[in-house]
Amino acid sequence: MENLNEYAKKQQKICVKNDSIAPRLYDEYGVNLGLRDEKGNGVLTGLTKISKITSSSIIDGKKVAADGKLWYRGYRVEQLIESLGEWELGFEKIAYLLLMGELPNKEEEQKFAKLIGECRTLPTNFTRDVIMKAPTEDIMNSMTKSILTLASYDENAKDTSVSNVLRQCIQLISEFPILAVYGYNAYNHYEKQASMIIHHPNPELSTAENLLMMLRPDQHYTKVEAKVLDTALILHMEHGGGNNSTFTTRVVTSSGSDTYSTIAAAMSSLKGPKHGGANIKVMEMMEDIRNHVHDYSDKEEISAYLSKILNKEAFDKKGLIYGMGHAIYSVSDPRERVFKKYVEKLAKEKGKDDDMLLYQNIEEIAPHLIADKRHRVKEVSPNIDFYSGFVYEMLGIPQELYTAIFAVARIVGWSAHRIEELICTDKIIRPAYMSVMEEIDE
Repeated sequence: MENLNEYAKKQQKICVKNDSIAPRLYDEYGVNLGLRDEKGNGVLTGLTKISKITSSSIIDGKKVAADGKLWYRGYRVEQLIESLGEWELGFEKIAYLLLMGELPNKEEEQKFAKLIGECRTLPTNFTRDVIMKAPTEDIMNSMTKSILTLASYDENAKDTSVSNVLRQCIQLISEFPILAVYGYNAYNHYEKQASMIIHHPNPELSTAENLLMMLRPDQHYTKVEAKVLDTALILHMEHGGGNNSTFTTRVVTSSGSDTYSTIAAAMSSLKGPKHGGANIKVMEMMEDIRNHVHDYSDKEEISAYLSKILNKEAFDKKGLIYGMGHAIYSVSDPRERVFKKYVEKLAKEKGKDDDMLLYQNIEEIAPHLIADKRHRVKEVSPNIDFYSGFVYEMLGIPQELYTAIFAVARIVGWSAHRIEELICTDKIIRPAYMSVMEEIDE
């Protein structure tokens, strides 16, 4: 008798034959694939006061591409980061802003940060009984399993009142760094045969500091490292209601589901390579470029190899320069503009000036090559993922944790959108699908 794998492979052709829909039908019925119109603009499905993104302006009645802008609760994100002191770590402060809708005063900020620190703990034996059982290279799956299991320890898991959901969200924001690092530690020990050292989080330290401290055997980190990671977390914290994982949060929230199930669904969305895994592809591409470009200052040599990548002759043969371009931004990604100067500081501290030069040259060359070879009207610029993987590499963060670190930041945005959805509407999100099946008369 054939096994399940053999059966599934044989039946695949039948599924493809019976599930395929002619592309012309989408145009014929005016279906916006991916909830985007023919120009790539998102179909309006809701309203939000949490964040705002713009990438163009109207001049003489025409839409003109412009530098991208990102607001958190009415504040430009670069202004928020610039308002922090040179070495001030602002993750908790900006998390308060997104959750509560206003910046905290000094007393509120200290109280909230203290609360986050006190909540950064897991139930008794949770690490042993949940995280260390069935370790996996997929840290996002490990975290998702842990999130769903945490519901079993919450006596009010199903309560969707705003106060209870806020409590649950603050608890999860606090716990995410532990779930990520411990999930990796378990995998690193059981699957890669490495030593396992578990550090308890320090309630006096910030989210960025705890991540670095818990991940490193010697628990040491520098001020520059903490500041750069804190900045990365702030910039990844929120990005509008239309991105896939945030929309997932809205959809599941609208069904009346609990916080743990909702955040687990958002995690499942974020782990998809089309969403949260972009910086890993950048790192893989950069490693390939390093192996084929000998002089990082030689722009002609770099340009020649990037052309091979675009022509599907090199790297993964898909014709993409990863980290270039964005679904919304064209002229520039505001997060990348802010982040770059912090990346340069860290590269200098780590003695990675040559690598930084390579990144800078690719950033200069790639947009022109893409425009020439693709005959694109829309401008292309580097996005934040172009540099974030490089930063994580310099911080010694393993690639298995890249998307998990993204989740540590984005849980804040998901929480804010879940709360806003609960407050503003009680309607379940239910888009329409038109059936194009052939009716069979017996």
